[in-house]
Amino acid sequence: MVKATYIVLCVMGAILPYSQFVPFLWEHGLDIKLFFEQLFVNKISGFFGMDVLVSSFVLWLFVYAEGTKLKMSNLWIYIACNLLVGVSLGLPLFLLMRQRQLEQRIDTVGY
Repeated sequence: MVKATYIVLCVMGAILPYSQFVPFLWEHGLDIKLFFEQLFVNKISGFFGMDVLVSSFVLWLFVYAEGTKLKMSNLWIYIACNLLVGVSLGLPLFLLMRQRQLEQRIDTVGY
């Protein structure tokens, strides 16, 4: 049940942000300057922008610490997902794979 929830969150975490980003790309192309201007156009959007930046950094630390502890491979994938989509994909994908790793350890050790 937990893994299915993470999968649903991964799908939502990819579709919902891109539903907003793709129209921007169609209208403006990959205009990084305009992207950041609009991201920080007012205090509320700046609040959300800063929240995402901090959350991304926390995700990277968590992926490295937890992934290393559990001997997970290809940790770069979660960082790439975070950079290409956002925390909304990177975090649930990492939690899904972490859950699989934990279940494999339980099956191997027999706890």
